[in-house]
Amino acid sequence: MRLHETGPGRVEASLVAPVAQCHAANLAVLPGGDLGCVWFGGTQEGVHDIRVWFSRLAPDGEQWSEPVALTADPERSEQNPVLFTDPGGTLWLLWTAQHAGRQDTSEVRARRSTDGGHTWGEPRVLLPADETGGVFVRQPVQVTEDGTWLLPAFRCVTPAEGAWSGGDDTSAVYASDDSGVTWTRYDVPASRGSVHMNVLPSETGYVAFYRSRFADVIRSSSSADGLVWTEPTPTELPNNNSSVQATRLADGRLALVYNASSAADATHRRLGLYDEVGDDGALGGQDRPALAHTGPVGTAEAFWGAPRAPLALATSADDGTSWQRHPDLAQGEGTCLSNNSRDGVNKELSYPSIVEDARGRVHVAFTHHRSSISYVRLDADWPGWQERA
Repeated sequence: MRLHETGPGRVEASLVAPVAQCHAANLAVLPGGDLGCVWFGGTQEGVHDIRVWFSRLAPDGEQWSEPVALTADPERSEQNPVLFTDPGGTLWLLWTAQHAGRQDTSEVRARRSTDGGHTWGEPRVLLPADETGGVFVRQPVQVTEDGTWLLPAFRCVTPAEGAWSGGDDTSAVYASDDSGVTWTRYDVPASRGSVHMNVLPSETGYVAFYRSRFADVIRSSSSADGLVWTEPTPTELPNNNSSVQATRLADGRLALVYNASSAADATHRRLGLYDEVGDDGALGGQDRPALAHTGPVGTAEAFWGAPRAPLALATSADDGTSWQRHPDLAQGEGTCLSNNSRDGVNKELSYPSIVEDARGRVHVAFTHHRSSISYVRLDADWPGWQERA
């Protein structure tokens, strides 16, 4: 948990909760200036002991605090936490809660803190599942100039036959004009397979970036008001059906962290994200075999198993029209044909979160082999800002 220098302008640390699996970190600058990090952890994603964990780092601190669990539902897997400080200074924790490996049963829950995350109110359901499927979040809330809260989410659609696989998921923005009491959904058109919508201000309103369930490329769309969106279209950056995240830097550029890989780099594919978890939320025992991947993949179904590495960094000075890739933040095998982190089977470097603090330092957190959360701080004098990959 202690910070250590790993090169000019670069500091790192490893965040570990007392559980086998750690995944899906999200960073935020907290009220008062501390940096907060939340992630989910337990035995394995989809198992009912998965909880949300929280740690914090003081602006001049040398060590992250010991992680504490912020959720404890024994009947659901609690995943994808997000931190958000509202205009009144209240800190929100949002997360998802699902039965076993069925994201189509997920609801979004919330807790609030009025003391910067030291104590928390009781959990409540913010966005419930319905007869069409579940609701999932991953990215931060944006607040418009007129005070509307924009919560990007994706709908996990229940298929007509079989179990949820993700290929039919679509994106939406949930908007609130009453400080999060009620929400109105605005669907993103033609967004099947475009998920993890990441909304950021742009010169013409808002821009969003999406993970692709089809493991081909990152997609983007735009909006004048944050409510009505254009259809997601391909960018020049690859995607492997894993999360991406971007932030607007103080100098005006976008900085985006992602895996520079896609299905084109895969030699095998998984049956599905939860192919090791039973309907009762228990592990099924043996890892199920991966399927050989040969030839190109179309957009008919979700593709699971493309390598989740390297962890790349790119910046854009034109709201995402073009990108400059910088030196990779982490490199490795990226093997993710199993979610098993207990036996060292999983080798992914994935699910990045990125935020800039008031001093201009850029903070990144990401999954390291699903066994810990890696933290990297890039200072203004990091040579990589000037280098091209």
